[in-house]
Amino acid sequence: MSKLYKIALAGEGGQGVQSVANILAEAANDGGKEAIYIPNFGVEQRGGVSIAYVQIDDKVIGSPKFKTADIVVALSDRSIERTKRYVGPNTVFIYDSSTLQAAEIDDRAIGIQGVEADPRSQRPTSLTDDEAEFTATLPTNAKAVIGIPANDIAKNELHPRVFNIMILGAVIKATGVLPIEKIKEAIELKLGSKFDAKPELRELNFKALERGMNLVDKVL
Repeated sequence: MSKLYKIALAGEGGQGVQSVANILAEAANDGGKEAIYIPNFGVEQRGGVSIAYVQIDDKVIGSPKFKTADIVVALSDRSIERTKRYVGPNTVFIYDSSTLQAAEIDDRAIGIQGVEADPRSQRPTSLTDDEAEFTATLPTNAKAVIGIPANDIAKNELHPRVFNIMILGAVIKATGVLPIEKIKEAIELKLGSKFDAKPELRELNFKALERGMNLVDKVL
């Protein structure tokens, strides 16, 4: 039976949510599915909240817009506020529970394209350190609310620039919308030349993808 997956992803400009959405849509299309991807960068561009809307189905998708999502991913406090409108009783809400600095990634990039770290490319996370206050900002009407320390893991175990690839892994595991092989193929198409020049980047990106998958259970 065909299932329509409705996904909303949001974060600060530079956290790579558009990259995640783009890869999801391309992997779905390459896998013979229908996919719609609509980016919304906000009026502030890189200083504002970046939102991406993705729909994936086995059949033609009737409308490019939706009122409630099956899964919402919010990577900052501002994005939590911006995405609450898409949460309903069947929505799984995933947020970044890290308290370290957020990795900044060009929205045009997919994962890590170089291993050189520039501390100027990082900005402090906007999530509050007051856990009680922050928890109060989370939606209360969702099917499930899941916090994952993606930034912490990316920075301490892998590399800050693969933060968005970890989020991608969490999304595909939580939804089961696409097999990991299709996602890897889509990443390979985007970064194949980079991987050929530096094979270690392929291993790092794919490790981040699998690490993100291990952070969540299938919930849809």
